[in-house]
Amino acid sequence: MPSQENAAPTATGTTVPTVKWDDSTMNTLYANVCNVTGTREEVALLFGTNQTLYTGQKEVKVKLSNRVVLSPYAAKRLQALLAEVLRQYEQRFGKLDIEGRA
Repeated sequence: MPSQENAAPTATGTTVPTVKWDDSTMNTLYANVCNVTGTREEVALLFGTNQTLYTGQKEVKVKLSNRVVLSPYAAKRLQALLAEVLRQYEQRFGKLDIEGRA
């Protein structure tokens, strides 16, 4: 994946430094389950995969594979980024209905 660059002027006319994304050592994982926990100092995102083969089971087994720990400020920025990405997705492909889904 090629690196991406972003630069933007601020309201005062100064330029924010360009961010160069280095993905040369990035790992990719697949998760169809995510949970969030938090304390005053951090927010932890837990990612994993549902190991249940069919619905109607009394127990659902989720194999957790990764945890990402963020400061509350970074979590707030992630919330805003995800909201925008999902807004664009729904505008393009239609509303995502998650009622009744975990």
